[in-house]
Amino acid sequence: MFKNAFYTFMLFLDKKIGAAKIYSGLKQVSIGKDSQLYPECKICNLKGDPKNIIIGNNTHIRGELMTMNYGGKIEIGNNSYVGEGSRIWSGESIKIGSNVLISHNVNIFDTDTHEIDPIERSKGYQNLLKAGQPINKGSIKTSSIVIEDDVWVSFNVIILKGVKIGRGAVIGAGSIITTDIPEFSLVTGTPGKVVKKLNSNT
Repeated sequence: MFKNAFYTFMLFLDKKIGAAKIYSGLKQVSIGKDSQLYPECKICNLKGDPKNIIIGNNTHIRGELMTMNYGGKIEIGNNSYVGEGSRIWSGESIKIGSNVLISHNVNIFDTDTHEIDPIERSKGYQNLLKAGQPINKGSIKTSSIVIEDDVWVSFNVIILKGVKIGRGAVIGAGSIITTDIPEFSLVTGTPGKVVKKLNSNT
């Protein structure tokens, strides 16, 4: 009996914490009709401006969306999905179209997040510990990412700064994307390479 009461209480607590997280996340984004943030999602809008994270209609977010203190913008279109454990971090701009499926444990970063030079990186890390995320980008490299409509990004994919993924492309599991991908292409591997052209049906 005690065991059942304990589990019931834990479920209640879980729902309360999840609801609080969702409420907190909603204050940090501009979100469209019928879109949903789930309890497992995480929103880190470091500047706090809801215009920095824009989510369209009927889009479901289970992963993490983060914009940096020194900049960054994330835009996600309509009818799209971001899976659990996926991270989308922006220091410049990430545009994700409509009808885009992003599976679980995907990393999409338009920023190196740290300096390349080891001495500068060490100082930057120490400053981060003392004062939090930097307001000035300094020598951290950033470059925009664009993911066009109807793209499917499978699990464990890494998409790095400065790339454009064309409409209708499919990125195979575990691929690392460092260069532009043509529309309606099937891409696999490390680094990702086109292995097949797909039918557009349009």
